[in-house]
Amino acid sequence: MTRNNQVREPNNPLPKQWLASERSQHYVASYKPFNMVDGEGVRCSLYVSGCLFNCPGCYNKAAQNFHYGKPYSKKLEDQIIADMSEIYVQGLTLLGGEPFLNTQVCLKLCRRVRQEFGQTKDIWSWTGYTWDELMQESYDKLELLRLIDILVDGRFLETQKDLTLQFRGSSNQRIIDVPKSLAANKVIIWDKLIR
Repeated sequence: MTRNNQVREPNNPLPKQWLASERSQHYVASYKPFNMVDGEGVRCSLYVSGCLFNCPGCYNKAAQNFHYGKPYSKKLEDQIIADMSEIYVQGLTLLGGEPFLNTQVCLKLCRRVRQEFGQTKDIWSWTGYTWDELMQESYDKLELLRLIDILVDGRFLETQKDLTLQFRGSSNQRIIDVPKSLAANKVIIWDKLIR
């Protein structure tokens, strides 16, 4: 709480105010292979470094720093691809930090995933941006969005925190089927949503 018992809100950028080309240092906070919490099925999760939303209650505050962790490397990328080659791995997950402020890293990896696996592995991403905000964003952000299958959108809001929700921390966030939404030109919620 701030003075006068007001709840501090996350930062809210104007369209194209935050550009990955000006912000990203190409760092990753961590890589977690073979986990089952960052989306559907067994996943390989890349946590990129750097976020400007500064959501109160952020579960990964250290990764808001654009210099946190270590630089993204070809060696790490090769390891992710090798791990994803396992038959039981359903896909890749991008988290952070903010993937859409690290498009140089995320685009490179997602293009490689599509080159190696086509559509046989899915790509999930979390973002503090809402779908409507992304529709007004820079070309690189829209290009990354087109490579993703499932997007969990929206800032984490402590006032709407709900730990019973599937794959998200606050009730304002949505789990979006990206290809269907792009085709329909409106948000289509993931058809496996339970809560």
